[in-house]
Amino acid sequence: MRSIWTGSIGFGLVNIPVKVYSAVQDSSLDLDMLDRKTGHHIKFKRVNEASGKEVPWEQIVKAYNYQNKYVELEEEDFEAASPRKSKVIEIESFVDASDIDGIYLETPYFIEPAKGGEKAYQLLLSALEKSGKAGLSRFILRTQEHLAMIRPRDNYLMLQQLRFEEELRTPDELQIGGDFHLSSKEISVAIELIKQYSAPFSIEQYKDEYKKELLKIIKAKAGGKKVIMKKIAIENTKQDDLFEQLRASLSKPLKKRAS
Repeated sequence: MRSIWTGSIGFGLVNIPVKVYSAVQDSSLDLDMLDRKTGHHIKFKRVNEASGKEVPWEQIVKAYNYQNKYVELEEEDFEAASPRKSKVIEIESFVDASDIDGIYLETPYFIEPAKGGEKAYQLLLSALEKSGKAGLSRFILRTQEHLAMIRPRDNYLMLQQLRFEEELRTPDELQIGGDFHLSSKEISVAIELIKQYSAPFSIEQYKDEYKKELLKIIKAKAGGKKVIMKKIAIENTKQDDLFEQLRASLSKPLKKRAS
């Protein structure tokens, strides 16, 4: 693995040198775009809108449109905005990880101690495990400030990127519907159905089935076969049929439900 960030974790007056690695990888199919008429591959180019000429990467700079005028920004400008956060993941407070709503969770990263930081790393890991806490912090990654929590996982530290409150939309515009009268027998059967479906969570049993099926189609088309799409009709449950549909669900074999 190649580290995407190097610096320190600030823990009180202790600075722990660390390296940060991405904990996720893209498993989607790598699809290209073609011209349907010619079958030729389509490329994206960085083009100067005035001259129409392609611009090499080394000639490209980032800029912000401020009052209809572009202000160019260099790498040192991003670091100057917050020098310490560019170098240090400062733990500002400790919280119970369970108190953080899942809606705030984003990308996970592995944290590895850099040379000389192994003992302090183990100390923080052990202290977090024993206290049941996670450290809230802010740092700069790829020219942006990120909120994150540092938490123990197995025998290492993980950095979990979090969304800021301002990044979330409000649900005010959702049209949920009116207040319906739910009978006690409808609620009772729905709870019974939940119990029947309940099982210990195991992420290993969940696979990307869509990618597997799409690969089958790709192989079939590559072999000159015509792909026939199955027709599926979904019949939505009517309000008056809700109880009967719930009750029927209880007697339906589990394997048929999953198919």
